[in-house]
Order: sequence, then C-alpha cells, then structure tokens
Amino acid sequence: MKTIVAIIEKASDGGYGIYTQDMDGGIASGLTEEEARKDFLEVLEEQAGFYRERTGKYPDWFSEGYTVEFRYDLSGFFLAFPFFNVSRLAEAVGINPSLMRKYKEGLAFAGEKQKEIIQHGLNDIIKKMSAVQF
Repeated sequence: MKTIVAIIEKASDGGYGIYTQDMDGGIASGLTEEEARKDFLEVLEEQAGFYRERTGKYPDWFSEGYTVEFRYDLSGFFLAFPFFNVSRLAEAVGINPSLMRKYKEGLAFAGEKQKEIIQHGLNDIIKKMSAVQF
C-alpha cells in the first residue's frame, strides 16, 4: 500500500495549501484546513482518473491502495495551532525566536537539521503534555 505524504502549509491568501512531492499535480487549497484536506483527496481521485484516461489503467498507487499522511510545515503548524506563542515555543525547543518567526511566516525554511531539532523539542513537549491529567 502506498503512503502519500501531503504537506500542509499556510497559503498566500491566509488559508491552507496542501501539496505532495509523491506525484505530479498533487496540489490543493482551502480557506480552512478541513476544506483543503477534502480538496486534496478529490485531487488524488481526479489525478487517478486522468491517468486512466491517458493510459487505459489506473496508477499503481491507486489500484493497489493508498493512505495519505498529512504533515505540517512550520507555517501550516502555526496556522493550525494559533494558540502557540511562537517565541516561547522557539525557546522551548532550542531555536532562535526570530528565526522561528521567519519559519512561521514562510520567509525562511528550516533545513533538515533544524527540522530534527524542532521535531525532537515538540516530541518532548507532547510527552510532557500527555502526562497531564485534570
């Protein structure tokens, strides 16, 4: 079964954009995250249908089954979770707050090493939060 990785980002209109590098034409958008996700799933169906029209068969990923793994880029993360204070989160994960604000606005993009640092810091925060009980 094929896993299609779909990246959720902040779109230029303030809504959400979703794209995948796993296939050509895998781009969607919406004013809300839910709308963009729905549009993305429709795009996958349309792409499979278009492929079938051109070749006479569905693409392997479609006929063998697929799942979609939605992931956030940093701009999409802060759009989806606006209650996080960017500067405080940056400090908590060990990133320069000014740089994190640039990531949030899409003015800079984290390299693999920075992404690993941020992901590790977020994982630590999630672990601590999962122990909270009221």
